[in-house]
Parts: sequence; C-alpha cells; structure tokens
Amino acid sequence: MGELHVIDHPLIQHKLSLMRNAKTGSKDFRELLREIAMLMGYELTRDLPLQDVEIDTPICHMTAKRLAGKKLAIVPILRAGLGMVEGLLSLIPAAKVGHIGLYRDPETHLPVEYYCKLPPDIGNRTVIVVDPMLATGGSASDALDKLKARGVTDVRLMCLVGAPEGIRKIQEAHPDVNIFLAAVDERLNEKAYIVPGLGDAGDRIFGTI
Repeated sequence: MGELHVIDHPLIQHKLSLMRNAKTGSKDFRELLREIAMLMGYELTRDLPLQDVEIDTPICHMTAKRLAGKKLAIVPILRAGLGMVEGLLSLIPAAKVGHIGLYRDPETHLPVEYYCKLPPDIGNRTVIVVDPMLATGGSASDALDKLKARGVTDVRLMCLVGAPEGIRKIQEAHPDVNIFLAAVDERLNEKAYIVPGLGDAGDRIFGTI
C-alpha cells in the first residue's frame, strides 16, 4: 500500500488557510499555490538518491554529493495542476514537464481526457503528478493509468487538499503510489466538491469564477 504523507509544516498550513479564504484573489491565490508547491517539494524529494562526486572548492579537494538515479518529470493535471509546476521547477529546474488534460463531466463526475503530451523518455523518469485537489480521485487515477501505460514505474502524487473518498480511490487503484497532501478534509458534497476545500482551484487560479 502506498503511503499517505500529510505535510503539516506551519508555513504550509498558514499559506493554505489564506488560499481557503474566499476573499483571496487570483493573484495571491496563484502565488500561494506556487509557494506551497515548492515547500511540499522539499518533503516529496527527501528520499532522492545521492552519489559521491569529486570536486575542488576554493580551499581544497573534496568528495561531495549530487543527485543520482532516475531523472525527474513533473506532470500537472490540466488545468489547475499548472499552478504547482513553477514552484517545483524552482527546486528541480532540470525536470521535464508533461501535461495531461482532464476535465470532470458535470453529470457523471468521471474524468474525460482532452490532451496528453509527455516527454518521450517518461518511462525512465521519476514522475511527480500534481493537482491541487484530490476529490473523487477519478482524474488522478486516470492520469496514473496513462503514465503506467507509458512505462512509468516510479510515480508520486502531490495535491494540496484531499478528501477521504479520493485518497481511498488512489490507494485501491494504485497501491504502489505515495500520496503527498497538505491537508485531509472532511468529505465530498453532493456535487463532488471537497468540504471545506478551497473552491474550484482552476477558476481561482485563472480568474474564471
């Protein structure tokens, strides 16, 4: 079973509270999302492997550490996931970025694909899938299916807010995937929105409310 990591760092919790506030406008919402994604990225990348390298400092020769192992890729679920990419790229600027476009059918609440563009070598990379909301888990599960079909074996899911229903969906459908969240909320409402949540993240990021 993949592990659930709730990253409750005080700075993340403070910024998330500001994002939840209905009075927070799109500009501040985008900036807070970028900042939280960067802070969460520190925890998500904690176990990346290192290797020894020989370098010369201005003082002497030494053995130092650099990242080893698979290269990284960031795959946002469009469109809201785009708001998390810049924060992660500030940590790992060499990462490739793929895109999976999914929207939720308003009647069935099931994901519908409209776009998928991934790096050609995606199967050889450690992949971080990002989406602010883990509600029903349908879109995230579908995105994970597509990545695994392309040969991805090391993938992590990073969201801000998750509902128990979505967490359960991912753990059942993808028991090998670790989930990283800033908060686990109470439930989904009758429209499959997270309660208390923070509203429609895509609309709040792009000002299309």
